[in-house]
Amino acid sequence: MINRSLLTAAIFYYCVLFCYSQNKNSVWIFGDSTGIDFTNSSNPISIASANESRGTSASICDSNGQLLFYAYDPNIALWQSGGTSKLGVVKNKLHQVIKNGDSLIGNGWYHEMVILPMPGSDSLYYLFTVGVSVPPDYGLWYSVININSDSVIQKNIQLQSFLMVDCLTAVKHGNGRDWWLVFRRWNPNGLPAIDEFHSYLISPGGITNYSVQHVGTGNTTNGGQITFNSDGGKFIFTNLLDLIEQYDFDRCTGIISNPVTIQPPGTPPPYYQITWSSAFSLNDNVLYVSTSGSDTSYLYQFDLTAANIYASRITLDTFYLPPVSPGALKLAPDGKIYFSCAYDNGFNFNYPYADTMYNYVNMNLSVINYPDSLGTACGYAPFSFYLGGKRTYYGLPNNPDYDMPPLAGSPCDTLTGLTPGPSPKERGAELFATWVSSWQKLFVNAQNLKGKKVTVEVFDVTGKVISASPPTPLPVERGEAHNGYFTQDIFLPNLSAGVYVVKLQTEKEMLSNKFVVSD
Repeated sequence: MINRSLLTAAIFYYCVLFCYSQNKNSVWIFGDSTGIDFTNSSNPISIASANESRGTSASICDSNGQLLFYAYDPNIALWQSGGTSKLGVVKNKLHQVIKNGDSLIGNGWYHEMVILPMPGSDSLYYLFTVGVSVPPDYGLWYSVININSDSVIQKNIQLQSFLMVDCLTAVKHGNGRDWWLVFRRWNPNGLPAIDEFHSYLISPGGITNYSVQHVGTGNTTNGGQITFNSDGGKFIFTNLLDLIEQYDFDRCTGIISNPVTIQPPGTPPPYYQITWSSAFSLNDNVLYVSTSGSDTSYLYQFDLTAANIYASRITLDTFYLPPVSPGALKLAPDGKIYFSCAYDNGFNFNYPYADTMYNYVNMNLSVINYPDSLGTACGYAPFSFYLGGKRTYYGLPNNPDYDMPPLAGSPCDTLTGLTPGPSPKERGAELFATWVSSWQKLFVNAQNLKGKKVTVEVFDVTGKVISASPPTPLPVERGEAHNGYFTQDIFLPNLSAGVYVVKLQTEKEMLSNKFVVSD
């Protein structure tokens, strides 16, 4: 007979070694000398930085959630002289420019940079950049950063030279170690729309597997954004012509498929209403989109489970210019969506702000507190997160999900269990969920908890509490953490195949994780 307590302990030990979270998304750096520290997800705090950007910025932390370095495009020279495309800067955790860390490719846009750890190295990082609007530096470029020497050791190496959309991003390969770098090209107005998506595989073998895929609606503008959902299986592409399109993404192969046009593109310039940014809710069922118009702008919510997604659209907020110009939306480590708006009186985007220009618009972010919920239940709170006296513009960090786990059980999840993680003392709070089909039980384990009173809930992919034996809802599981540890097994008979979400909450933190039930 199997000793169930020993099995639970074994499952927990396995997860401690091999399923750890890396906390590399814990610090955001953006705007005018500002940032947010999400190390304590129940109480994120504003922090000061040396960032100087209306848009493009990127940051990365170590496995303990401590800031390593950040990059941004100050854009000052471009606005003042119309001159250069090499504006990018890299600064370390002390907010100092690192050695050789200036004059990187960048044009003062919004999604031009992304930082990726170099697979197989604990000290080297790629900084990928795109040149969007200033010749001769169009195209895709990369630099290599060595954190041990606090320097850029390779700089502005060109990979592609065609016209780029301002939508550079990346998503974890299904093995949980490597990366897919994803980007688009564009044709100027008057030329045929172009439907190309481009990608590279970033692995210990380097920058390889260059791919061009023809899929979806053609593009004729250099402004856009690619936003992946929480498991990397879908993304949204938006552009400055009002296009909103959803795609499937295969993290094993990098294949993009099944385009769904949520909102077709509008009229060519001059743009009267442009789709600016998007963000998925944590359960991937709700989409938030911001627009920027010549006088009126909007924050929208879409129900991605609706038969007609566009018809599900509701308006959460309406903005008027002056003074509010909406910008980026981004899902944060605390499960909330943060929304940045710039103060704009209609003159050159007010970049840079005058030294006296401080107000409720540029000193706060708006927050969607419960983004999984539809309508007013989403808890949208305009201009509610104070930035500690610092200011924001249009952009938030263009960080990928560094903590996205492998695709458990998939053909490309080939690395699980090969490399031990850091010791428990080096990690923050973590939640592990393991489904044992033969027992029809979910084993929930957590460590390094700060709170004691624990509540556990299980949801299906629609965000609804699942049923243990229909129609009786699964009761909320409650218990106590001991010395930071918590374990609970939950009997779930007749659970359908699919992906489920576990949420654990204490008086000091909220954690979530997914588990998969196979046929």
